[in-house]
Amino acid sequence: MKDKIWLSSPHMGGNERNFVNEAFDTNWVAPLGPNVNGFEKDLENYLKDDVHVAALSSGTAAIHLALILLGVSAGDEVLCQSMTFSASANPIMYQGAIPIFIDSEKDTWNLCPIHLEEAIKDRIAKGKKPKAIVAVHLYGMPYKADEVSAISKKYGIPIVEDSAEALGSCYKNRKCGTLGDISILSFNGNKIITTSGGGAMVAHSKELRDKAVFLATQARDNAPHYQHSHVGYNYRMSNISAGIGRGQMQVLDDHIELRRGMHSFYKQLFMDMQGVEVFAESSESVFSNHWLSCISINSKISGFTTDTLRIALEEENIESRPLWKPMHLQPIFKKYPFYGNSVSEDLFNTGLCLPSGSNLTEKDRDRLTSAVRKFS
Repeated sequence: MKDKIWLSSPHMGGNERNFVNEAFDTNWVAPLGPNVNGFEKDLENYLKDDVHVAALSSGTAAIHLALILLGVSAGDEVLCQSMTFSASANPIMYQGAIPIFIDSEKDTWNLCPIHLEEAIKDRIAKGKKPKAIVAVHLYGMPYKADEVSAISKKYGIPIVEDSAEALGSCYKNRKCGTLGDISILSFNGNKIITTSGGGAMVAHSKELRDKAVFLATQARDNAPHYQHSHVGYNYRMSNISAGIGRGQMQVLDDHIELRRGMHSFYKQLFMDMQGVEVFAESSESVFSNHWLSCISINSKISGFTTDTLRIALEEENIESRPLWKPMHLQPIFKKYPFYGNSVSEDLFNTGLCLPSGSNLTEKDRDRLTSAVRKFS
């Protein structure tokens, strides 16, 4: 049996162990400590833009806290990109709020500004102005931030920027993770850097960041005894996990370069294959980390579907995966409003994510080349 080629597996740089060992040696094995502080500072220095970072247990926790800080509560409506992972939408439900799903546009596969404004106008006409917009940088590709931000400002609806997949991506020379009113990052095991599990919330004020930390540490009031005036959460990142993150930050730019190298590899591999298009930047104003490289397949031209290619790769012990199934098509969310056409649904039916890890070798690329050419 050939070794498995994974879609996106963790890739250690080597220094992570030093930070983790230091945590053990100093007995900082807790959800606070020098590594947590250092990791937050590392992220702030990387993102720039005078941001303030709270290291948390997951990107999902970061979205949940962002919605709480924006005042989202039971019965409120939140606009959410439909084509995304369920973690973008689940925290809306945690708050008892109502998700309103928005279709994608074809350039970036992200939130369509036209349908976003259409939804806002219609919800206001129905007597309910949405409380927030959850916009996602899908697969590391920045969404149309200027257009979405203009709509946000026009109607006074803040943006939660879901940058879980886009650390290192840029929009007009600004880092993704700094473009929303509140932004979030993920360091899950499959992300461009990992803390084994974890995330972060990024704010433009220290006050907002400190409120997030307060809520993330069980909302304990400043008193000598345990006193609580707010509902709190156990959402803080551990010092051990943050130690892994500190080591990973040292190789982040290398990982981005390697992921972009995989994207270039696929552009070359599929260059002469009719009906297959590699998802790429549509404008020089955006820079994608290409967390995952994806293709879309026109089966009428190519003569094969995404599923037949996926199965052929699986037979070679190579992992690939369909694009995210849009939220408005998911059983748990299908009863909620959707604004758009069929862009996200068409992408789901024709798209495939390919192995993109920064740790893939020349031997892996040779196997990928052989499998695709054998199939075609």
